[in-house]
Amino acid sequence: MESKGKFRDRGKKFTPDPSKKLMDQVRECLRYYHYSYRTEQTYLSWILRYLHFFGGKTHPRELNASSVEKYLSHLASVDGVAAATQRQALNAIAFLYRDVLDLPLDGQIAPIRSKKHPRPPTVMTEDETNRVLSNMTGIHRMMADIMYGSGLRLMECVRLRIQDVDLGQGRIFVRGGKGNKDRTTIMPEKLKPMLRTQVDSVKALHAEDLANGHGEVWLPDALARKYSNAAKEIGWQYLFPSKNLSDDPRSPRKMRHHVMESGIQKAVKLAVQKAGVDKRVTCHTLRHSFATHMLEHGTNIRMLQQLLGHADVTTTEIYTHVMNKDIERLISPLDRLSIP
Repeated sequence: MESKGKFRDRGKKFTPDPSKKLMDQVRECLRYYHYSYRTEQTYLSWILRYLHFFGGKTHPRELNASSVEKYLSHLASVDGVAAATQRQALNAIAFLYRDVLDLPLDGQIAPIRSKKHPRPPTVMTEDETNRVLSNMTGIHRMMADIMYGSGLRLMECVRLRIQDVDLGQGRIFVRGGKGNKDRTTIMPEKLKPMLRTQVDSVKALHAEDLANGHGEVWLPDALARKYSNAAKEIGWQYLFPSKNLSDDPRSPRKMRHHVMESGIQKAVKLAVQKAGVDKRVTCHTLRHSFATHMLEHGTNIRMLQQLLGHADVTTTEIYTHVMNKDIERLISPLDRLSIP
């Protein structure tokens, strides 16, 4: 979730305004380092929960590494949170001490850690995938097709912009994906006609917004400053825009944001029920199924690693444990012997 590397490697440290309230300082710091709005909300939530754990009136400067250990251990031993959730809380609290209070906790924390149990991902068969997708329609069907057909994560799909869809080359560009990385993936041929229609629809909606004095879309701060008119250009508009304009949470302007992810999540859940698939299928299952089916049809694992945007091929290798390896075709070495 944290935006790493690109904005973390800096020579000069940012110091938030000490006259502001603590949470405003945290927010100011997060925005200076270009963390996403979603990460901002998550970090603020964890920091508040950490402070409330100690009564809500104690300033974090009065707490120390052992206090952080106590809270993180409570999350693991009492609340029973998953390892990833505990790590998310640690990232938020570490940011507070390192970047806001200038009191880094590096090497000082050894909490009880939630155990991480790697499990093979849930994957649908091609028949199950076909049944699920057949029970979807409209924009949600198109989004599900993209996640399965191109291997996109849920938010990568939701945040696609017009310029990320190259109908000529048949490519989809993922900008600022997990780990703030860019990548290129394939575009299913079946989707091209629908995507052309969707692009035309967004263009018409955008023209209407411009005529009504709107037409802006959110851009990363650096781009918004460098290209003052880019926010109104068609290329930057979301491929799946919201039906209504909304107030930008970080400025007083009205903009057209992308659709909420909850819509496609509910649509997938309903389609799974209608299809009679008795597995715990989510939007991410479509990405897992993409990876597994690509391997089953002979895609090189290194190429699949690039399509999925994995930093390490060992992450991609997890799909080799769930792919259909045609076990029935295998012959036991005992059956190869000539003994009676």
